[in-house]
Parts: sequence; structure tokens; C-alpha cells
Amino acid sequence: MTRYNRQDVLRILRIHARQLQAWERAGLVTSTDNYGFEDLVQLRKLRDLRATRLSAASIRAGVTAMRAASGMENPLLEASAARRGSRLVFRHSGAVMEPITRQLVFDFEVQTESTNVKCVRFSAAQRETWISEGFIEAVRCEESGRIHDAVNLYDSILRRDPRHAPSAINLGTIFYNQGEFLLAEKMYRQAVNADPNYALAHFDLGNVLDELQRMAEAIEAYRTAIRLVPKYADAHYNLALAWERLNEPRKALRHWEIYLKLDPAGPWATHARGQARKILAREKLAVVWRCAGHPKARADR
Repeated sequence: MTRYNRQDVLRILRIHARQLQAWERAGLVTSTDNYGFEDLVQLRKLRDLRATRLSAASIRAGVTAMRAASGMENPLLEASAARRGSRLVFRHSGAVMEPITRQLVFDFEVQTESTNVKCVRFSAAQRETWISEGFIEAVRCEESGRIHDAVNLYDSILRRDPRHAPSAINLGTIFYNQGEFLLAEKMYRQAVNADPNYALAHFDLGNVLDELQRMAEAIEAYRTAIRLVPKYADAHYNLALAWERLNEPRKALRHWEIYLKLDPAGPWATHARGQARKILAREKLAVVWRCAGHPKARADR
């Protein structure tokens, strides 16, 4: 069985180390540096649930209650989970349960039947498993350089579930790396529409719009990513670059400064620090930037 170390998991699932540590502290996953396939599936589910702004405490309470109510060892792997209000609900064996109250809730997922067409239908849990396994296999294909196979797998997932934002993002990134920027834009927009609160989707959309020289749209995408995740260091960095390309050094300066506070020792910190110094020297804004309440200091808020 293929095993993955901690850095592999962070890269494959595009999650931050601090997020993984938070899940470990909450008892949702075990701290380790040796992950298997099931671990990746569980972490992807946690990532997708967290993207709906469901807190780690709410997820933990739902998982604990589901274990007690159903006898499942790991509800995140054995059932399909979703947010309902501020709580976690699980779909299993044809029913949807809110485990804390132990009440069955109405399932809004409606399936239509056709008397003329015979087909195999997945249950919700089977469908989720198929998508999870397909996604991990697609990532494996990318990692091993089998890009054509990865594209086919992501495409298959999106035909079954057009709202699977991680597949849309990864497929968009393949197109982006191939220089197919219009196709990449299409996939990133699909991800944004599927999950408007997915900061990474807005960030990637900003990157491809930047490549297409549509700077106003790129800036709006970066700013949306930052509104969703104010400490998104890379988004501040790219937004600063975008403002500089539009010859707006004062607006760029704010985001260079924020980036340096968030990632002072990162790989791009030296460049960011140099750009900030150049702007301060050229525009003579050192006093203005430190002057609390000055209208220029409030630019781009």
C-alpha cells in the first residue's frame, strides 16, 4: 500500500500545516508522519467540511455523537457527512441523521427514476467513496507524471459531481501549467461557483486572470480570497504584485507589509521586503504609512 509523509499530505490536499495541527488537537485525526489511503480520504472530508466554515468543535461533536448512535468506528469514512445549519449530519443506509439529537432529518437529495432507461445507481455513500477514491487516484497520476490519466479522472469526477471543487481546481491547475489559460479559467470559475467560500479557488482564479492580463478581475479575485482568509499570505503577495503592475505602489505597499508580517522568513520575503523599501524610498511614504488615521493609510481596505 502506498504511504505518504506529512509534507505529501499537505501538498496533495492543499491544506496548511496549522490546519492539520488543529485537527490533531481536536482529536479528529491522529498525529503521525505515515499516512495511508484512508487517512487521505478522511482528511479530505475534514478539509471540505472546514471549507463550509463548520468549526472543528462542531465536527468533533458530530463525529462523537455518531459513533455513539450508530456504533461506527469512523463515521467520516463509513458514512457521508454534510453541514446542516451549525451541526454535522450523516447520510447512511438511506437515512439522514442529526446524531447529537438522534433525529432523522429530511433528505433534500432527490433521485428521479426513469422507466425507459436501466442504469446502476450509487447510494450516497458509494458515490462519495467513488469520488474520494477517484480523486486520490487522480492526484497519484499527477504525482507520477501521468497527466493524461489525471485529466480523465478529474473529468469523470466532475461529470458525476460538477460541484466537486477540488477536482475542478486540480484540473484547472493542469491546464494552467500547460498554458491553456482559458480552460484553466473555466475550471477555476466552476470551483468558485461550486464553493464560493473556497479561498484557494479565488486565489487560483486570480492567478490565471493575471496571466490573461485582466488585472481588475485578478485583483478582485485576490481580494475575495483575502476576505475569506485574511491571513492568506500568498494572496497578499500576489495582490501586491498586481497593484504594482497597475502602477499603484501605495496600494501594493500595504500588501507587501502584511505579507511580511504573515511570512517574514518565507521564500519570497526577501523580494517583498525589497519592494516595500523601494516604494517607501520612491514615494517618500514612510511617515504617511505610520501616521494613524491618514487617508492614504486606509487605501485598498
